[in-house]
Amino acid sequence: MAAQDPFAGFKAIQKEAWSLFTPMETFTTPTAAKLVGFAGVEAGQRLLDVGCGTGVVAITAARRGAKVRGLDLSPVLLERAREHAGLIQLDIDFTEGDAENLPYGDGEFDVVLSQFGHMFAPRPEIAIGEMLRVLKPGGTIAFSTWPPHLYVGRMFALVARHVPPPEGAASPVLWGDPKVVAERLAGKVKGLAFEMDMMMPAALSPQHFRRTMEATIGPLIKLLQQYKDAPDKLRGFRSEFEGLIGEYFDPANNVMRQQFLMTKAQKA
Repeated sequence: MAAQDPFAGFKAIQKEAWSLFTPMETFTTPTAAKLVGFAGVEAGQRLLDVGCGTGVVAITAARRGAKVRGLDLSPVLLERAREHAGLIQLDIDFTEGDAENLPYGDGEFDVVLSQFGHMFAPRPEIAIGEMLRVLKPGGTIAFSTWPPHLYVGRMFALVARHVPPPEGAASPVLWGDPKVVAERLAGKVKGLAFEMDMMMPAALSPQHFRRTMEATIGPLIKLLQQYKDAPDKLRGFRSEFEGLIGEYFDPANNVMRQQFLMTKAQKA
């Protein structure tokens, strides 16, 4: 009999909270192309997109001729991904599932990608172990993550102070620290490489962008639910959050400047 997942309840909350992420695909679509290009995806490769969301990475890779599968916790986001693929008649297998328990065989893929996805698995060693298990020797693993010292990393740290994660769950933004990534992949990969790039979501003001984030980002949605009967706490959080956003808001161009880290390596 399989052991009970100690993070099953946490994952159920994630599954529900991230179901409203769809509008953010406007911003993650360009960065998907950057990750696919960074990974060097080629026609004919068997590719898995972990934490695929609305399918922006999977579809970009499939357009290059890769044979793609996508996996995500959220059935709502997967339905959107299927709609996107159907628009251009791409045959992509989108499956509801858990990054810590991938329903695929050993060495089944030539490439495993994740854009801001696998980083939310509570146990990094299990998630990366699964991603490498399903990757063939010499195959490419690549992912995009948020550095802890920049806007998105600082946002998640701020949220965690108000809504602490369950005991034992690793911070997702540690995947944005090259030193931590190198430690987690030590002895398992070769040719480890990093590259920084920029996402620039549109925004009219820190307040406008704060509202957008509160409507789409899972941990923020959970925080709003927690503070629905505590207006003073909510007001205090929003003040601090808008101050953080203001550090990265570019009013001359009506954008947020959100740097992210891309990592790639070959399975040893």
